[in-house]
Amino acid sequence: MYEEFTGKHFITLQNWTKDEIDTLLSVSTDLKNKFKNGEIIDYVKNQTAFLMFFEQSTRTRNSMEAGITQLGGHAHFLDTSTMQISHGEVAKDTAIILSRYGHAIACRNCFWGIGNKYLNDLAKWSTAPIINMQCDLYHPLQAIADLLTIKEKFGETKRKKISIIWTYATSHKKPISVPLSQALLFPRYGMDVTLAHPPGYELPNWVIAKTKENAKKSGGTFTVTNDQYSAYSDADIVIPKNWGDWVTNPDKATGGELLDANRHWKCTEERMALTKDRAIYMHALPADRGNEVEDSVIDGPKSVIYDEAENRLHTSKAVMALTMKSNYTG
Repeated sequence: MYEEFTGKHFITLQNWTKDEIDTLLSVSTDLKNKFKNGEIIDYVKNQTAFLMFFEQSTRTRNSMEAGITQLGGHAHFLDTSTMQISHGEVAKDTAIILSRYGHAIACRNCFWGIGNKYLNDLAKWSTAPIINMQCDLYHPLQAIADLLTIKEKFGETKRKKISIIWTYATSHKKPISVPLSQALLFPRYGMDVTLAHPPGYELPNWVIAKTKENAKKSGGTFTVTNDQYSAYSDADIVIPKNWGDWVTNPDKATGGELLDANRHWKCTEERMALTKDRAIYMHALPADRGNEVEDSVIDGPKSVIYDEAENRLHTSKAVMALTMKSNYTG
């Protein structure tokens, strides 16, 4: 029934049709229900997934490790600083060998201008599915979990106003992959998407063009604004989150005059009061509390961050159950 998914790479949801994404959501819900009911499943029994991390992770690593264990398989956590990659081994050699050793390769590489190219190099040579655990351009595991959460909270997604809003943060220069993936995905489900950010924090032009195309096809809308208040106003869903100015400034440094000048881009109770009564606040986490968002918001009644984070487990399981050599039948 799901044979067509076996071996399919999961690097960007742009390469998955809407019907395929709907299947992914359906499988996620099924696996979530099975988990809640305490059912023991072995859809990828005795299979191995290699999890390659070029940087730190909490939700992604643990949702993937726990997920494959719950599917009956096993994960190998690979810190790439301890692999021969650190001595210059190329993606081709890593992909060929690891795909002969196991059944999936998942990778997180967020280095600007490098990460997505590296994932695609792995995919070119791997005989096993490549799963993107976040690169410099895409974070499909986060985007699909966000979409599942929205559908759980609202059911119908068409004409829901969802605002992806830049916020101030100092923890590190964060990738653009989360807002980029959300901007590309949400219009495909008929949502009215607003992307709000200060000047200097633009997403790539090709993303804006593709997002407008996705909105036109689905009956949704896409708006870009430098006014955070208009983004909060009458929104059903707000996702206030920081991302770096990679498009206009590839320097790795976090700070600078541009960042400091936009301290006022913060999710506050005052701004949340502009949203609809049943609106929800979402964040991929970790949040830079006190800078990106007030504690009273992220811990408040409109916040669904923990439901959102929990769904990372079940959507990750669905990706593996579909793309690996699985006996999943629904």
